[in-house]
Amino acid sequence: MPHLKQLSELGLFDARVPRYTSYPTAPQFSPEFPHSTFSQWIKQIEPRSTISLYLHVPFCRRLCWFCACRTQGTSSNAPVLAYADSLHKELELFRTHLPEGVRLSRLHWGGGTPTMLPPEAMRDLAAHVFDIAPMAAGGEFSVEIDPNEIDEARLDALAEAGLTRASIGVQDFDPEIQGIIGRDQSFEITKETADAIRARGIKSLNADILYGLPNQTQRRMADSVQKLLSLNPDRIALYGYAHVPWMARRQQMIPSDTLPRPEERLDLFETARELLMWDGYDEIGIDHFARPHDGLSIAAAQGKLRRNFQGYTDDTSPVLVGLGASSISRFPRGFAQNAPATAHWKKAIEAGHFSTTRGHAFRDDDIWRSRAIEALMCDFRLSRSELIDGFGADATTLDKLLEQTAKRFGAFVKLSANALEITTEGRPLTRMIATMFDEYAMDKAGHSSAV
Repeated sequence: MPHLKQLSELGLFDARVPRYTSYPTAPQFSPEFPHSTFSQWIKQIEPRSTISLYLHVPFCRRLCWFCACRTQGTSSNAPVLAYADSLHKELELFRTHLPEGVRLSRLHWGGGTPTMLPPEAMRDLAAHVFDIAPMAAGGEFSVEIDPNEIDEARLDALAEAGLTRASIGVQDFDPEIQGIIGRDQSFEITKETADAIRARGIKSLNADILYGLPNQTQRRMADSVQKLLSLNPDRIALYGYAHVPWMARRQQMIPSDTLPRPEERLDLFETARELLMWDGYDEIGIDHFARPHDGLSIAAAQGKLRRNFQGYTDDTSPVLVGLGASSISRFPRGFAQNAPATAHWKKAIEAGHFSTTRGHAFRDDDIWRSRAIEALMCDFRLSRSELIDGFGADATTLDKLLEQTAKRFGAFVKLSANALEITTEGRPLTRMIATMFDEYAMDKAGHSSAV
């Protein structure tokens, strides 16, 4: 990369910065957040509007060592079924607060491994959700699917429930790397799963793959990407592995000396990026790729791309409600997070109230700063007039930040009378540039590498 020296001088290879799936980011949420606020915000949803709904299932049959998500392992279905029962109760509690006529623009089941649910439990859960809030026209129902934890009966149940988009975690196909990260998943079983999904008429397929894994080389990266391309997913997330063993203890199983250096991480990303672009994918934001027919590509082309806790999205609903342990909800007035520990979440639900433990009510500056960061992350460009006229930014404050950003990042950004734009060469710096508009104190230990 011709600009490697300049990128290094700007601190790209040393920085640890937020991924900005929200603003403020989750570490800024306060435990002093009023418990009743979440209930009030649900009641304030516009009647007959559309919202997004996320259901979290925090169980896995095995715990992958690379994963930093809050999950727990179980070899038995008993705790999963007990959790599903509490989730039904939380849905009923949600029903009592939800205004009339609300429909779903998006429904997503994540985890963990939601496909650990038995077929009948899947059918019951989907039916319960749709009884409370049916899908809106053009809505999407998506589920994270583990190829090692799925079978014909469970795929049938999901298809019958109306699944429209399936998401498969790949990470890497190299057996040695899989062994180091505790994720054994052959290409063959992944292909069988992809084929079985499509055989049921589920036309949209997502896949996640990681760069920056232990012992990953450009050759190995290319081999895994080419295998993934043979499955022809509609959407691919190319995430950088975040090694944070001080936060995720299971990552201590991964030897730090096997991890690529930051400069090598950038090479791995570029290797994958070039292959994906060569195969006809559109580049979406900093780490997603999509076929031209996919909703992400269409939204990006129309300037309607958005960012939330699942990454990039074409969903423009102003409300995302998260149910289940640790789930985060987004409302026009702020964020609310459920109790992270399953036991604490369940205790609250059994007592007949939501488990909200942390949150953040937006301050005036949060609104325009959030939009500025989202615009940079989605479009690599922000509009001065949009932030002032549409989001209430103070012109003096904004102009000062724009000038500081242009001065710090030089030729990697372009500042005009009405816009700040990140150049193609400057895109690896996007998350660092976004921090210029973040007014909260940042603990680097809580964030991942900038590259």
